[in-house]
Amino acid sequence: MRALVALALLAALAGPAHAARIKDITQVQGVRSNQLVGFGLVVGLKGTGDGVRNIPFAEQALQSMLDRMGINIHDERLRTKNVAAVTVTADLPAFAGPGTRMDVSVSSIGDASSLQGGTLIATPLVGLDDQTYAIAQGPVAVGGFDIQGAAETLSQGVATNGRIANGGVVERAVPDRFADLPALSLELRNPDFVTAARIADAINGYTRRVYGAPAAIDRDLRTVALTLPRGVSPSRFMAEIELLQVDADVAARIVIDERTGTVVIGSNVQVSPVAVTHGALTVRVTDRPVVSQPAPFSGGETAVVPRTEIDAYQEGGQIAIVQGTDLRTLVSGLNRIGLKPNGIIAILQAIKSAGALQAELVVQ
Repeated sequence: MRALVALALLAALAGPAHAARIKDITQVQGVRSNQLVGFGLVVGLKGTGDGVRNIPFAEQALQSMLDRMGINIHDERLRTKNVAAVTVTADLPAFAGPGTRMDVSVSSIGDASSLQGGTLIATPLVGLDDQTYAIAQGPVAVGGFDIQGAAETLSQGVATNGRIANGGVVERAVPDRFADLPALSLELRNPDFVTAARIADAINGYTRRVYGAPAAIDRDLRTVALTLPRGVSPSRFMAEIELLQVDADVAARIVIDERTGTVVIGSNVQVSPVAVTHGALTVRVTDRPVVSQPAPFSGGETAVVPRTEIDAYQEGGQIAIVQGTDLRTLVSGLNRIGLKPNGIIAILQAIKSAGALQAELVVQ
């Protein structure tokens, strides 16, 4: 039986080079991460922390922390600038048990200017049910910086956000055991009817060879329901089918980001034959004032006389036929016109308006 399973896996893995594994395009329904949040203090800052007199919750948190350590400072006026109040967030992975470490993110919520060089004090992280699932602590790594002088400021990135690698330790597991799931189902990360049908066919082809019966049915564009064969555990069955390869089908889509000039064209985009011309009119206005100097003893005054030069010229204007039955042909047709990203964006929008673009156009 074990040899038969190995042969079936080798036959299933010998798929086309552009195929994707089922584990990369689906996830088990009901298995997910959980978001945690907490409130804590970052200490050890070099004068870039909160002004505790201006941020009451930062002062209260500092007093509470010192109270737990046996230090009473309620009658003192705190003026430290080395402490910052922060929110701590993390994603608790599925099936994470006590002792598992995870990354945490730290963000300032006061008037601190930078978290560079700070250390997060032990902070409980709670879920939506107000139960503590993890503890976070450690030095904060900040990717940006903010340097201020008397007459100049230099900054890069965001200095009030940081990250602690492996800074969270799971103290309590989420009660979601894989073996306790009522049914096994796969959810597609990118829902599609064709992809769901191909996944079900690949699984059924494998289970017929190995177990003698089909085990999958595509319910809709998002879900593929599974039936556990006899004599195999759920984890073993998932390990076998996750390595099967299928051709994931995607909708024809073009994504345009006008702010950065980025154009992403999907492989299934097609363009009906269409003639395209694109020209750019450039108008340049230059002001070159001159000084008018009167003749000696004429009684006139020196004056600035405006002088404006206007030039206009137009580039491009060539006409080309753009037709793309595949991605390579479409890109070649656009490149023949010799356009910059902004011109390509304008042409794609015009082709869509003309009804010749057989794809969804997404403008961000």
